Amino acid sequence: MLRFATGPETIQLGDLSVRRLGFGAMRLPGPEVWGEPADPAAAHAVLRRAIELGINLIDTAWYYGPHVANRIIAEALHPYPSDLVIATKLGGRRLPDKSWASYIRPDELRAGAEEDLRSLRLEQLPVVHLRWIDQPDVAFAEALDAMIDLQREGKVRHLALSNVNVEQLAFALTRTPIVAVQNLFNVGGGGGPIPVAERPEAVLAACEAQGIAFLPFFPLAIGTLATGSGALAAAAQRHNCTPAQLAIAWLLARSPVMLPIPGTGKVAHLEENMGAVRVALDPATVAELAPNR
Repeated sequence: MLRFATGPETIQLGDLSVRRLGFGAMRLPGPEVWGEPADPAAAHAVLRRAIELGINLIDTAWYYGPHVANRIIAEALHPYPSDLVIATKLGGRRLPDKSWASYIRPDELRAGAEEDLRSLRLEQLPVVHLRWIDQPDVAFAEALDAMIDLQREGKVRHLALSNVNVEQLAFALTRTPIVAVQNLFNVGGGGGPIPVAERPEAVLAACEAQGIAFLPFFPLAIGTLATGSGALAAAAQRHNCTPAQLAIAWLLARSPVMLPIPGTGKVAHLEENMGAVRVALDPATVAELAPNR
């Protein structure tokens, strides 16, 4: 079971209490988040071990694979533990060339929600992020209203946002409660293949002011932080942990609303990541490792 060395052990997503280290399902499909995993049994084992270790938040999306991550989650864990919260994202899709694209018109958001419900074998989605990817003919307000409609119909329990700026978060809060924001944030400041919102520190500050959970995606910068170098490697050595553990521990220490969701397809990496909760960091180390944003 998780015992956190730094900060609170749990955080609220509306009326749902989750431990402050979750699991991201993006690495469960094959390479480039595409197709079937090379070892399906290993993918199932990772999910089951995550539950054994005390994780009760899994973040996923129907377009991981596409259609692969959700199916693997249901195969491995359904019927789900009573305290497990599955968070999903709507607003994106994959194209045949494996690129990422917007899927954010109201009818597309609805289709994505129906696919999540079907593939995850759920009657209601506990937490759903509106994953904002700019599309010229769709306004943020229109997409948000479509999400609110899904919630009113009982298909979604709690609404969240992803890849948004401060202004979009503030606007959304005038229309509906928001329980979480999922934006790029990591100790290295590095990104990934998806265009991301700017001003991550400002969005985090807004979430702190409102008591909203902040889920940093790419917490290990797609694995590059796991190898470690420079100040990160030196700090990991001082704290007798791996660079990956230090990078996750830094997030946990950076803010009490931080809820990292590192993902992996290997049990050994999962167990290594979970060791981050035992790494205690003082404010000086947190400040030392903070990237220039």
